[in-house]
Amino acid sequence: MAKIGMSFNEVDRQAKACTLNGVERFSNRVANYVKYRPGYPAEMMTFFKGELGLTENSVVADIGSGTGLSSKPFLENANVVYGVEPNAGMRAAGEEYLNEFENFRSVDGTSDNTGLSDSSVNFIIAAQAFHWFEPEATQREFKRILKPGGYVCLIWNERQLYTTPFLREYEKLLLKYATDYEKVRHENVNEEKLGAFFGKSVERQAFANQQILDFEGLQGRLLSSSYMPAEGDADFEPLIEDLRALFAKHERESKIAILYDTNVFYTQYPGAEARTK
Repeated sequence: MAKIGMSFNEVDRQAKACTLNGVERFSNRVANYVKYRPGYPAEMMTFFKGELGLTENSVVADIGSGTGLSSKPFLENANVVYGVEPNAGMRAAGEEYLNEFENFRSVDGTSDNTGLSDSSVNFIIAAQAFHWFEPEATQREFKRILKPGGYVCLIWNERQLYTTPFLREYEKLLLKYATDYEKVRHENVNEEKLGAFFGKSVERQAFANQQILDFEGLQGRLLSSSYMPAEGDADFEPLIEDLRALFAKHERESKIAILYDTNVFYTQYPGAEARTK
């Protein structure tokens, strides 16, 4: 793993109801994020290779790479991946998590100031991160660093809300205790809004995903979300009590299932007729 240290002005994020901006708000969530956030299904990478032309020679920029969960599948495919992450704690966790991969390049940067060279990457991915980006400047930066014919792919693991009795009650729990959950939830993003951002049509491909968790895992998954009360907050203990009761009600063999749709929104930038090489 190579680390690229840079000094950039961090852009204050919108969509917040507290004093933490989008860069800082995960600083006290890093440990839980590393351990308990879901990964990405193998079918997603099959799609990238079969439909979008990803090869071992493709260079990937992972914008808002966080702890490295989204970079890992591409590194396992032998791609060079630039993990661009402004949060120091998240970036350090990603560097540790991906230390075995020589093709990982850790970059201190933001979506609108990546520090990458012009026309240097074949794919830009952003997983669980795009809703924090400053739109206009990010659009300019993506066009600058992407090679002709390259793809921008925005990825979200979207938790299913109503599929099971547990998921319905879990959603109610979040709405009861969360701060700005309804503002930042990923379901606020769709093809129409993304098409308006990119100024061109955006397509979507969905894949099934899930986590099977014990209570410790469920608690860690809950607390990895920036909109939930942290330890020391007045609502923290009541939250954990309600979560424990919810788990006890629905667990089977001391496990619970969280179901996700892994959605990939993608668009190809012009300049090459053939697939990205």
